[in-house]
Amino acid sequence: MTEDPAGRIVITLDLDGVTDKAGLMDRCARALGLPEWFGRNWDALADSLSDDTLWPPGAVERGLLVVVRGWRAYAEARPEEWQVAEEVFAEATDRGAGLFVTLGPGGSSKQGPDQPG
Repeated sequence: MTEDPAGRIVITLDLDGVTDKAGLMDRCARALGLPEWFGRNWDALADSLSDDTLWPPGAVERGLLVVVRGWRAYAEARPEEWQVAEEVFAEATDRGAGLFVTLGPGGSSKQGPDQPG
């Protein structure tokens, strides 16, 4: 975890190598420190993201920024699932005051940065 210039706590959700929903849910559980009882389904993810009692210490006061990176392979492998994931991220952002979810670089962290065009 690091901080951004606005003072929010930043969590990076690295999806490098993820190509299905199960992998996404596992990465979310790990990166976000979700409890063992996390249901690993879309509703549970939306609920967990917007539940500020599950956020890291200090995030309620300062805000929480989740940066999703390495997402392109998943989006290409399972476009319908990825669309749902994006909707879940947007819904959680709308429901969780102080929560921001943004897409970072879509390519693998093992490659160079994504290039426009």
